[in-house]
Amino acid sequence: MESLPTTTAKSDRRWRSKPLPTSKPSILMAFFSCLAWLYVAGRLWQDAENRTILADLLKKNTAQRPKVLSVEDKLAVLGCKDLERRIVEAEMELTLAKSQGYLKNKLQRSGSSSQLLAVIGVYTGFGSQLKRNVFRGSWMPKGDALRKLEERGIVIRFVIGRSPNRGDSLDRNIDGENRSTKDFLILEGHEEAQEEFPKKAKFFFSTAVENWDAEFYVKVDDNIDVDLEGLIGLLERRRGQNTSYIGCMKAGDVVSEDGKPWYEPEWWKFGDEKSYFRHASGSLLILSKNLAQYININSASLKTYAHDDTSIGSWMMGVQATYIDDNRFCCSSIRQDKVCSLA
Repeated sequence: MESLPTTTAKSDRRWRSKPLPTSKPSILMAFFSCLAWLYVAGRLWQDAENRTILADLLKKNTAQRPKVLSVEDKLAVLGCKDLERRIVEAEMELTLAKSQGYLKNKLQRSGSSSQLLAVIGVYTGFGSQLKRNVFRGSWMPKGDALRKLEERGIVIRFVIGRSPNRGDSLDRNIDGENRSTKDFLILEGHEEAQEEFPKKAKFFFSTAVENWDAEFYVKVDDNIDVDLEGLIGLLERRRGQNTSYIGCMKAGDVVSEDGKPWYEPEWWKFGDEKSYFRHASGSLLILSKNLAQYININSASLKTYAHDDTSIGSWMMGVQATYIDDNRFCCSSIRQDKVCSLA
């Protein structure tokens, strides 16, 4: 009975003296856990720093950002203020013209006794001084006689544009001749060149109606002679005939072959028959005031073709123009009472 406690004490001492076994995988897991924690903490700190830097940059950019431009500011920046003003003025002029009935056959004649009967524009070119001198000595008055004719209500001017090389000797010669004779209407916005010739009608009628208040505006070529008194008599009898488009009306085939006289580059627009619409011959044609006003107001959008007479005819097709076909304006006819003839 006394030996049992001794055996138990020895076994207990052996058990306590043995160290507990340690697992290597557990140590590795703990090590990698520490590394992972340090990596995550470092990234979080770096992200926080980046966010701070970005926030500072955003504040600086916000402070330096220009203000939002209003529509007025944008118009000023783009330089459109003047264009806007001109558009408004054009709309007001168009409204005024419509209120006067310039396309509705309701245009009231001016009550002013100073209204002219007609403005006659004789087309000319830089190389046509001899022709001009012949006209001044024949059917077209000059000097004091020209001034007295204006007192009767008739203004006559040679019509010419500017040289393609603005200010060159061609322009200076015309300016010098005009200072001497005072019988030119110089179209400042028109370039006097062969390819620009169809546009000359727009500039002539627009400039004439802006400078003179007349019942009629007459376009004359420089290759015809005019019976001036006969023309004045015809116009006197047609006073008050608004929307009048007067001339020697004609039509004909459209020339579609390049290189031939009277070639029309846009021949395909005139249909399969290749025939022009009816229009007044370009040698001498007349428009009433309201039709000239129409050209002036809409000149920027009016289409021109290869020839000025067909161009004017195309403009008249789109309005309520009254076509007056008078063969006394057919300069090549054999009528004795015609008002023009080939020079």
